[in-house]
Amino acid sequence: MNPANLPLDSEAMLEGLRTWVECESPTWDAGAVNRMLDIAARDMAIMGATIERIAGRQGFGGVIRARFPHPKQGEPGILIAGHMDTVHPIGTIEKLKWRREGNKCYGPGIYDMKGGNYLSLEAIRQLARASFTTPLPITVLFTPDEEVGTPSTRDIIEAEAARNKYVLVPEPGRADNGVTTGRYAIARFNLEATGRPSHAGATLSSGRSAIREMARQILAIDAMTTEDCTFSVGVVHGGQWVNCVATTATGEALSMAKRQADLDRGVERMLALSGTNNDVTFKVTRGVTRPVWEPDAGTMALYEKARIAKSLGAELPHASSGGGSDGNFTGAMGIPTLDGLGVRGGNGHTLEEFIEVDSLVERGRLMAGLLATLE
Repeated sequence: MNPANLPLDSEAMLEGLRTWVECESPTWDAGAVNRMLDIAARDMAIMGATIERIAGRQGFGGVIRARFPHPKQGEPGILIAGHMDTVHPIGTIEKLKWRREGNKCYGPGIYDMKGGNYLSLEAIRQLARASFTTPLPITVLFTPDEEVGTPSTRDIIEAEAARNKYVLVPEPGRADNGVTTGRYAIARFNLEATGRPSHAGATLSSGRSAIREMARQILAIDAMTTEDCTFSVGVVHGGQWVNCVATTATGEALSMAKRQADLDRGVERMLALSGTNNDVTFKVTRGVTRPVWEPDAGTMALYEKARIAKSLGAELPHASSGGGSDGNFTGAMGIPTLDGLGVRGGNGHTLEEFIEVDSLVERGRLMAGLLATLE
């Protein structure tokens, strides 16, 4: 069976993908994410999969696990791992409407990563329609919280990965049309400044502003960035009344490094910022962390199989990537993992997020080729 001969059709794939994209699913809206998971579960049930629903926790949506019929069902096989949450709040679809402009198609979450999830299912669907039995059984796991570091489902992902021989992650493909064979380490931090209140008009000097201390620390955190380890503050909240000196301010920071040792040193530097200055207390606590995933022999052997499976002899470059994914976990476990198998496109996490339409078929065939040849 030659995957290049499978009748994947970009227009038909766009029609199905549109339903997914227009079902907005921001991470923090568990009900919205569950509605998206319902759609995916229904699509896979029609394809013949056995669907299991796992209830969410910590305020997040649930998980769906789909096992497709196979003579070796229950034996280690292939896990396709994707997330259905996005960074776009409900209502983004009015600003980032579904639209097609030539080879580009726009929509919230279409690039990161509903496009990749959808083409993975299309690859399975077309193999089944061709009456082709893959050498290994296939499991699909869709999760609800990757965009915030996977705090509620890491254990499920790792447990499912341990039951399989390979993990395929259809996160967006690389700009050079390549795939991802490693991921940088990432740590998140919670920030809290606690000051002393006063009336901002009548007794300003007696207060101690938590907002001012937070601002000072933000500049200090940004200044810590080096080529080896980056630091950024992406969320800040503070104050309640403009005529009151702010008692509290909170924030969230992110650090990323190519090597685990560099991240570990970065974590130490962040935690060392905790203390009291000018009667204002600043506290840094560590949040969720993604371990560094460095390509090993198993992952590189999997990459070679993908390169061979790529039709028409086209190049398939590979590299480690910044920006975490759930591949960090499975790759760090030593399970052969190939990431970045999803669509090409760009402007992820913005109001100009898009995919390249022709990559749906191209990457769908790559996925099909892997599923058809891994053993």
